[in-house]
Amino acid sequence: MPEPGTPAPARLPVEVRRSARRKRTVSADIRDGVIRISIPGHFSAGQERHWVERMTARMSQKYLDAPAITDNQPVPALLQRAERLAREYLGGRGVPSTIGWVTNQNSRWASATPAYRSIRLSHRLQGMPEWVVDYVILHEMAHLIEPSHSAEFWALLTSYPRTETAKAFLDGAAFAAHRNLMGRPDEP
Repeated sequence: MPEPGTPAPARLPVEVRRSARRKRTVSADIRDGVIRISIPGHFSAGQERHWVERMTARMSQKYLDAPAITDNQPVPALLQRAERLAREYLGGRGVPSTIGWVTNQNSRWASATPAYRSIRLSHRLQGMPEWVVDYVILHEMAHLIEPSHSAEFWALLTSYPRTETAKAFLDGAAFAAHRNLMGRPDEP
C-alpha cells in the first residue's frame, strides 16, 4: 500500500480495437500515450473486460512501473553492471564514465561517445531480456575501446556467449517495431 499522500501511478487511457480477421489472439501496445488492445471481433463484453484488465496490467508492469528515465542522467546500477560486464568479458577495459537511459534514440538501441567515455541506452531496451541488454552494453563498451566496427571491434565481443543470439533478437525486435507487430499475442 502506498504511503499516505503518495500520488497514485498515472494510468494511460485504453483503446480497444476489435477485428473480424483476428480469431484467437490478443495483443497490446502503447502508442501516443494510449494503451491499444486488439481483440477478436467475436469476443463477448465479459471476455473484453477480462483481456483489457489483463493486458493493461501487463503493459503497466512492463512499461509504466519501470524506473523513471531521466535523459542523460547517469544510473549507478547501470555503471555497476557495466563494470561487472567489463571484468567478465573485456578484461576490465571499456568501462564508461557515465551510462544512462535516454528517450530520444528511436532508430538505434544505444550509442557511445569514446571522447567522453559515455554510453546512452535507448529506453526501448527496458523490458527486454537481461542478456540482450548485457550484449548492448558490451557492444557500446567495445566502442569505447575500438570506435569502428572493425575486425578488432568484433573480436572484443567473441567472449560474450550470446552475442549472435542477442543480435538476432534485436533484429527481430526492430523488424516487429517497423511493421507495428509489437505486443505478444495471447490465446484466450
